[in-house]
Amino acid sequence: MNRVWAVGSWVIAGLVGLPIIAVLWSLTGGGGESWPHLRDTVLADYTANTVLLALSVGCITAIIGVAAAWTVATRDFPGRRILSWALVLPLAAPAYVVAYVYTDLLEFAGPVQRALRSLTGWAAGDYPFPAIRSLPGAAIVLGLVLYPYVYVLARTAFMTQASSLFEAARVLGASRRRAFARVALPAARPVVAGGVALTMMEAVADYGVVDYFGVSTFTTGIFRTWFALGDRIAALQLAACLFVVAALLVFAEHAARRGRFSNPVARDVAAPLIPIRGIRAAMASIGCALPVILGFVVPVAVLVGHAVDVGDPLLGRGFGRFIVNSFGVAGATAVVALALALWLAHSQRVGRERFTGIAIRGATLGYALPGTVVAVGVLVPLAVVDRAVARFAVTHLDLDLGLVLTGTVAALVFACVVRFLTVAYNTCHGGLEKVHLLLDDAARTLGAGPRRVLRRVHVPLMRGAIASALLLVFIDVMKELPATLILRPFDFETLATRVYRLASDERLAEASTAALVIVLVGVLPVVLLNLSAMRRRRTASGADAACVGIGPSDG
Repeated sequence: MNRVWAVGSWVIAGLVGLPIIAVLWSLTGGGGESWPHLRDTVLADYTANTVLLALSVGCITAIIGVAAAWTVATRDFPGRRILSWALVLPLAAPAYVVAYVYTDLLEFAGPVQRALRSLTGWAAGDYPFPAIRSLPGAAIVLGLVLYPYVYVLARTAFMTQASSLFEAARVLGASRRRAFARVALPAARPVVAGGVALTMMEAVADYGVVDYFGVSTFTTGIFRTWFALGDRIAALQLAACLFVVAALLVFAEHAARRGRFSNPVARDVAAPLIPIRGIRAAMASIGCALPVILGFVVPVAVLVGHAVDVGDPLLGRGFGRFIVNSFGVAGATAVVALALALWLAHSQRVGRERFTGIAIRGATLGYALPGTVVAVGVLVPLAVVDRAVARFAVTHLDLDLGLVLTGTVAALVFACVVRFLTVAYNTCHGGLEKVHLLLDDAARTLGAGPRRVLRRVHVPLMRGAIASALLLVFIDVMKELPATLILRPFDFETLATRVYRLASDERLAEASTAALVIVLVGVLPVVLLNLSAMRRRRTASGADAACVGIGPSDG
């Protein structure tokens, strides 16, 4: 029976790995017609801009995430309790939506520059103003949206692993600044580096921001080569180059986590907070509030204003179709990804074999790949299947079936499953790890097989993890843009493509309704996860209080 689960894991890994194999296979053939031209003219720009964007976003997210995490984890200041979870809210806003908002605010005809000219009497050319549509502008926008990846990981590390070592350094006479730089930050380095690597992967994978800002990266180059030049082979080769960049970031992330170990004096509860007052407290409150304001409050406020004043012209008529399409694709992807993730997590538990682990690692590689690479890679095997089916139908059935898979919702769902299976697997695997193996042994002793153990024991105990996996994959698919643009059927609009199409035509006021729906749906997991964390903290606090109350005199 264990062999069945292992074989199933390899089948899943094979299906998920098809797009990757298709992209890498393109490197073995001859170059496309446009490849010599791309190599001699724009390939260096694509590489330089992609690397510079990733490095810039990594620096911005590291500075914001570490500073906010250290302040929240170690200091007590006004608004700390609200800001500690509000700092995660920018993740709910897709980066391309934030880019559209800030372009509308900061461009020459926007309200900020109009107000500046009105107050000073300046005319065009009288004052310098940084261009938002630039590589630095794209890096800042992506940094404001992605810093929570670093913040969440660093906050946890500072509250547990690093806090006790920091206190020991202080007792030995080190100043707070020196103890942070020499003790606390190095102790949290693995998780901070891992979070920075994740933000750099997201920056490399981005299409909406760099396309709108006119920054030439690999993602925009793939779209131009595929759709403008019509050269599929050259687009695949660009995708292979982008895959190499993403793979290097994956290896860097694993290398950064190497050496992580359990701190023997770490505690499961945070160290006492240091109260600060006056100027320092105000600076802490303002410093932690700024990322939330710039990354979430301002974009949402602008979108609400546009939605109330103008809004989508199809609201009340055809807008519901965009919601149905988005929810349908996201829901189908979440269900399929959850089923595959449960199979992979359970097969690892019952098998615990090296080959099963290799299959699982291969099946969960998709999240490290940009959506553009996944979409381009999906089109190649689907086209092969479509040609084979069409040839068989014409030869044996005298039927002209046309395209069976390419350009269908099924192809889009498949690409999203490849991209976000890792999210579902990590959540399910974490939930399954909390189920003690003794329960498995007891069920097997009573005659239950692995399938029944999963259905009757594991799933009921993993309800929270299963709900979280469904919700997280659902939200990720709702925000996914490049794969949807490439693989969606003709005349199939989702909320993400609706926002992209209207904003690309400089119609942000009309795009605000769809963008606001995406943001509000994205807030849901942030709120739910925060409530869950608060419940866990209350439970832990209650347990700690009970333990403290039991002394020798209590018997």
